[in-house]
Amino acid sequence: MLSYALSLQGTPYHYGKSSPEEGFDCSGFVKHVYEHQGISLPRTVQGMAESLTQVPKNELHSGDLVFFNTNGKPFSHVGIYVNNDEFIHAPSQSTGKVSVSSLKNRYWGNRFSCARRP
Repeated sequence: MLSYALSLQGTPYHYGKSSPEEGFDCSGFVKHVYEHQGISLPRTVQGMAESLTQVPKNELHSGDLVFFNTNGKPFSHVGIYVNNDEFIHAPSQSTGKVSVSSLKNRYWGNRFSCARRP
């Protein structure tokens, strides 16, 4: 699953989209990667957070979902945990593409909300 997610690096960000051809927003990216593995997830960040089991940050495993508060809501952004404090996600229109970021990065570290396991 992670190798497929990582193969999508560089795919353009596009709000409301969920395919390599059209681009991805954050939840569209996560939903697409998991559907590629035969696992259905809700379409929204909120839906994902509410339907999955919480995991303590110190027990993160590859493939867990990491959630962030980027706009005043605890579940406003989601990515897929890779390993070694890194996660892959479709960050924003300004960043422009699917990429890997670090939980140790001040921006993401300060906005981390929780983790969930599909």
